[in-house]
Amino acid sequence: MSFWEYLGSRRAQLFADGLQHASAVFQCMIAAALLGVLIAVLTYRTEWAGNLAIASTSTLLTIPSLALIGLLIPIMGLGVPPTVTALILYGLLPVVRNGIVGLRGVDPQLIDAADGIGMSRMKRLLRVELPLAWPPILTGIRISTQMLMGIAAIAAFASGPGLGNEIFRGISGLGSANALNRVLAGTLGIIVLALLFDAAYVLLGRLTISRGIRA
Repeated sequence: MSFWEYLGSRRAQLFADGLQHASAVFQCMIAAALLGVLIAVLTYRTEWAGNLAIASTSTLLTIPSLALIGLLIPIMGLGVPPTVTALILYGLLPVVRNGIVGLRGVDPQLIDAADGIGMSRMKRLLRVELPLAWPPILTGIRISTQMLMGIAAIAAFASGPGLGNEIFRGISGLGSANALNRVLAGTLGIIVLALLFDAAYVLLGRLTISRGIRA
């Protein structure tokens, strides 16, 4: 069976796996982005705290994904819980690092101006600092999403959802009929999803970042 014939015969299952893969990455990325921005907001003002946050999330990223999921299985079991936990942890570093860099890079004169017109610390953060730090934060989110697209495939090891199941089935059956087609279909599906997500982020950036900041 050719690759295109295989796609035609398995299109419903591949589409379902693709939706599960995209949904898992999207939901975990939202959680990682919110948590990462919160960590950045809490630590960027203090040098040692910001460095500690970046070092901690960097350490998480050095753990091989298969090893981390393997360590989580005895605690959380198989399926969605270890997958979600691993993806959120892996998605933190680019968001935290870019959030801290972006917040620290806000022009001090703008902060002084906000203080001068009587803005509270929280109002200044929400209306001045975070909007100005949004471009690097969005870049961090884009980087994290691309990483999670590939890492999510490893979740099939823990019976997680997504296109990784297609890849693992193909690898486990190498030498049999359609094994290579399964690996190729899963891999290409992840690449297509990554490109679609990245295009969505480009559009989001155009809608949420003013021309003055982009310039």
